[in-house]
Amino acid sequence: MTVEAERAAERVARQSYGKLVAFLTARSRDLPAAEDALSQALVDALRVWPERGIPDSPEAWLLVAARRNLMQGVRHRSVRENARPTIALAFEEAEARMNEAAAETFPDERLKMLFVCTHPQIDKSIHTPLMLQVVLGIDAKAIAQAFVVSPAAMGQRLVRAKANIRDSGIGFAIPDRRSLPERLSAVLSAIYAAYGLGWDDLDGADGGRSALSNEAVWLCRALLSMLPDEPEVIGLLALMLYCEGRRAARRNAEGDYIALDKQSTDRWNAIMLADADALLRKAGAADRFGPFQCMAAIQSVHAARRLTGLTDWDALVTFYDALLMMQPTIGARVGRAAVLGRAKGPKAGLNCLDAMDAKEVRAYQPYWAVRAHLLTEVADYPAAETAYLSAIGLSDSPAVRSFLMRRLTDLRMRAA
Repeated sequence: MTVEAERAAERVARQSYGKLVAFLTARSRDLPAAEDALSQALVDALRVWPERGIPDSPEAWLLVAARRNLMQGVRHRSVRENARPTIALAFEEAEARMNEAAAETFPDERLKMLFVCTHPQIDKSIHTPLMLQVVLGIDAKAIAQAFVVSPAAMGQRLVRAKANIRDSGIGFAIPDRRSLPERLSAVLSAIYAAYGLGWDDLDGADGGRSALSNEAVWLCRALLSMLPDEPEVIGLLALMLYCEGRRAARRNAEGDYIALDKQSTDRWNAIMLADADALLRKAGAADRFGPFQCMAAIQSVHAARRLTGLTDWDALVTFYDALLMMQPTIGARVGRAAVLGRAKGPKAGLNCLDAMDAKEVRAYQPYWAVRAHLLTEVADYPAAETAYLSAIGLSDSPAVRSFLMRRLTDLRMRAA
């Protein structure tokens, strides 16, 4: 029973962490305390469930336990007396909801939590990491890796941001129309970052991370239901559906990684891609073109191969040029170099890569993978081998490493 209880606790923590924290924080206005209370509830579950059995609704059990932990914390801390009745009343309401029936009866407050994390009083540089941890339960180590900082530094920044939310009395609500655009951009970036972490988990070794893709799509759909005419929300959903529509084709029957331009379009999800096409057309009708629409347009060009049998590389260069005007990120620049290498020749792509800051690309795996491919195309085999070795060493995915190793083997045979 102990093993089963541990698995049940881990499963509900992965699936419901953000939902539970958001619900608790919405009523206590104390994010650090809500997280501490939920963490203690998980510890309690690991102690109690093996003895008494796994409850019918583990999510509800955790919420009630976390509520009790929070109430104990309120009693032990020195707080304003007039705050106690408000907090007590809110959590009595929460417990009543939990005792009604299923955990699904309590509202999902994660969208509000997303906007709390993007409040102007919170440092912009921590918006996305904060949302990734608080709303989607990603640990600080994984976030630090994604943002290329030390886990200790990221942990400290997250702690400070959560304390700022608590101490500043930030309202737990969707912002008004006047302040929505700037806040919305940060929310969309965080949702897409979460999707990217799930998408990058090609091997499925981390079930929690791979499930992030579905969570990100759900959050975007929920956001779209509130803001049905926002073109960038529509664009982000289209972008993720384009990617999801190709998910099954990323691996062959033997489990090997397959590059996008080599994927069999028969294995793409035609219905999902058609939905993405329709969403992108709807976003375009708003005549407000933003970066997520642009990235969706890039994916639409790749998706069109299922209809035409060809990839319009010149169109991809145009879209990447537009994207770089809006968001000159390292990913966009490497992506442009890759498509330029197909549209104008490998030397043109290499010239783009050569113009990039060496310090910025030193640990960026896609840069070395693209560079290795382009160097192979111009028959600079020694430099290509060095680039392949860098790309292999920087990859976290066994499937991608195996793919690159096969290419490196082919390169060595060609150079022999």
